Amino acid sequence: MPIAETFTLIDGDRAVPLRASIDGGAVRIAPDVLRDGTGWELKPEGLCQGDLCVPVRDRARLADARGVDLAVFARALDRPLALDVAERAAALGASAASVCARLATLEAPDFSLPDLHGRMHTLSEHRGKKALLIAYASW
Repeated sequence: MPIAETFTLIDGDRAVPLRASIDGGAVRIAPDVLRDGTGWELKPEGLCQGDLCVPVRDRARLADARGVDLAVFARALDRPLALDVAERAAALGASAASVCARLATLEAPDFSLPDLHGRMHTLSEHRGKKALLIAYASW
């Protein structure tokens, strides 16, 4: 028997708490809750967000009386999903097409970091100039 619980969906830089039904490994969200939380709405033409609509081939797998299956929703949008049912959380990644489009511009996203004196610097301060970025990761 599915249990309705609060479930956190991380989408980009937003963490959205949603009411979801969890049944084993499946997470289902009511269509109106999905719409209010993500902006995506299930319509006859497919999953739509504003004027953008993505056709859905297998509508019966995506949604039924229990709600929209979160894993099938992510696949329909071509977005990776990291799902942890035990922690009641999931993260939607960017689609391969959007990552490819960003990479094609050869422009790094803006970010801010402090220097050794604590003064903040942003990458956008250096747009149009050559900049050398050195990154280190311990893993």
